[in-house]
Amino acid sequence: MSNETLQAVRGMNDILPDEADLWLWFEEVVRDWLHSYGYRNIRMPLVEPTDLFKRAIGEVTDIVEKEMYSFTDELNGDQLTLRPEGTASCVRAVLQHNLLYNAPQRLYYSGQMYRHERPQKGRYRQFHQFGVEALGFAGPDIDAEQILMCARLWHKLGLRDVTLQLNTLGDAASRHRHRARLIAWFEQHREVLDADATRRLHTNPLRILDSKNPEMQELIAGAPRLMDELEEDALRHFDEVQAILRHNGVPFEINQRLVRGLDYYNRTVFEWVTTRLGAQGTICAGGRYDGLVEQIGGKPAPGTGFAMGVERLLALLQEDGMMLPRQSVDVYVVHQGELAGRLAISVAEQLRDSSLNVLLHCGGGSFKSQMKKADASAAQVAVVIGDDEAQANEASIKPMQGGEQLRVAVQDLTAVVARLLKR
Repeated sequence: MSNETLQAVRGMNDILPDEADLWLWFEEVVRDWLHSYGYRNIRMPLVEPTDLFKRAIGEVTDIVEKEMYSFTDELNGDQLTLRPEGTASCVRAVLQHNLLYNAPQRLYYSGQMYRHERPQKGRYRQFHQFGVEALGFAGPDIDAEQILMCARLWHKLGLRDVTLQLNTLGDAASRHRHRARLIAWFEQHREVLDADATRRLHTNPLRILDSKNPEMQELIAGAPRLMDELEEDALRHFDEVQAILRHNGVPFEINQRLVRGLDYYNRTVFEWVTTRLGAQGTICAGGRYDGLVEQIGGKPAPGTGFAMGVERLLALLQEDGMMLPRQSVDVYVVHQGELAGRLAISVAEQLRDSSLNVLLHCGGGSFKSQMKKADASAAQVAVVIGDDEAQANEASIKPMQGGEQLRVAVQDLTAVVARLLKR
């Protein structure tokens, strides 16, 4: 057996304590924001049947063809996949547990997603998302409200240089007409298509519009527009979304090449993007997916939602210089001697009963070395116990920023420490 030090899997990163403080703060802000809009938490497994994602996302997509972590369960032969996104899992859970039986649902989830991509800044093989789904709402008002939600969060976080791109993918009939026209257009110019576009030509031609290949941009710019195929109802829906955004002062730009990488979208799609993260500029994206519930096996029901990448948002916050103070320590308990050690544990618990953050010294050492650690902890107060204090059932209190050292009875300790901290 090798003694080589093991490393984390490439593209799957540890989040160390100093960075985790920012994560905890961010997660609390996001949960409060979601609750303010009436969204409730749902938690789904990390592993789902592979067929769920093939059926929901589309077999001819980069995610299903190239990026999913799929495997066979050796015990029973089931085909399983680490979830690459959350919407399909959420809809599966809603159907399995009949959550749409009585009322529409506003739901959110958070956690790890997995895609086998080339790791780079803002894009990792294990990444974290907050996902938001509203199921059972058919009107443009919920589309617009979800976009307004995002605008409110960016303001709350103080994010700069984030812009909204908006598009509509219409309904199935208009997409079918557009698909036929796209195929005919690209067939006429096969010599310009790269390998990916050629592969997608007859399976998913809409995805060709999202190509970043500079040699194809002129061809894509001249391609038939889906907007020209839209039926009146879909156009009205999109017009109302825009009207609500304008009424609420949310600027946006129409990007007719915005098609999203998942096949289940229809009508409204949107992305919030930044220029400050290089190629990985999308920090939040989503849209409407009215056909997904039926695709997964339920009765037809409308849906709309979005997901935000936690790593990308935190990268933006850190680029703006956001630093959180380390978790505060109120009291550091210093002790020396067997009797003092036992009393110190009881004293620390007593102080914690009053909701104080207490760091109990462990591992021995002189009073001098322990006081150095107390100072490094940034605690406001040190409680010092030697065997002499322990025999008298007392403790000494030393303010770390200067002030008189006090010696008090253990039963009075909490009140005196609380008074010093308040001062």
